[in-house]
Amino acid sequence: METYDVIVIGAGPAGLSAAIYTARAGLKTLILEREFPGGRLAKAPKIENYPGVMKTSGPELVATMKQQAERFGAEIRSGEDVVQLELAGDEKIVRTHSGNAFKALAVIVAIGTNKKKLVVPGEEKFLGSGVSYCAICDAPFYRDKVVVIVGNGQEAGEEAIILSEFAKEVIIIPNGELEMEHALLEDLKNKSNVSILEDTRVREIKGDSMVSSILVEDLNGDNGREIPVGGVFISLGGVPMSNVIKNAGINVDNGGCIIVDRNQRTNIEGVFAAGECTCGGMQAITSAGEGAMAGIKASSYVKKKKRGK
Repeated sequence: METYDVIVIGAGPAGLSAAIYTARAGLKTLILEREFPGGRLAKAPKIENYPGVMKTSGPELVATMKQQAERFGAEIRSGEDVVQLELAGDEKIVRTHSGNAFKALAVIVAIGTNKKKLVVPGEEKFLGSGVSYCAICDAPFYRDKVVVIVGNGQEAGEEAIILSEFAKEVIIIPNGELEMEHALLEDLKNKSNVSILEDTRVREIKGDSMVSSILVEDLNGDNGREIPVGGVFISLGGVPMSNVIKNAGINVDNGGCIIVDRNQRTNIEGVFAAGECTCGGMQAITSAGEGAMAGIKASSYVKKKKRGK
């Protein structure tokens, strides 16, 4: 079993920021990431509201964060999905789906969120056959097609921008009141192949072997109508990924959000949490800030533990 001072679970802005602080403090730091570094931030086509950075993209900002963490000595392992946490003792044990086990004095949980489902007929049936939850992953497959993106938030708008570079037409169906920043809405309005279908919701996704249309209805409940489309992208935000967390005894609220104090400490000594899994600001800057605080407090905790040995 490999031993570290700090294990960070998740390589989004919270996890990378935490690792920058713990590694810079001279602590042996491991970051475990089930997919790829950056999380949702890595999918953002344009970022203009990150302090100190006038304009960049998500991938560029993530690359810089990753480089910083590694420069201070943090080790990043992608493709390591955490399946079990043993947190009761002074030495915490983290086990992954690949059979690997790691040991550390402190654990920082920065696992982000899972994608919310639309929960309509056809959603599960056509997953991978016209239904997607990741525009940056699948947009090239929908070149010159008419696609729908369902969502009312910032992420949905950003993914619509990505899709507009490939699709013939992008139709945004908010399924509720729009909650996008004004600048993003202006960008969308300037896209000739993007339209927003407000006061409408998706009732069903239809097709044979592939998606061919959606059935929509007005929010006031009027009769539905069918719209021919080649793809449906669902961008409704996320919910905390908390099954492994709850099984480990970490307290979460009724929404599945990890409960932390102002120092990012959970109810278990030596275990901290930061980023979207705590349901804070849901922005890169707030996640990075929480990650920094978690890294600072975890560093102090580990050094105190080492002095006491």
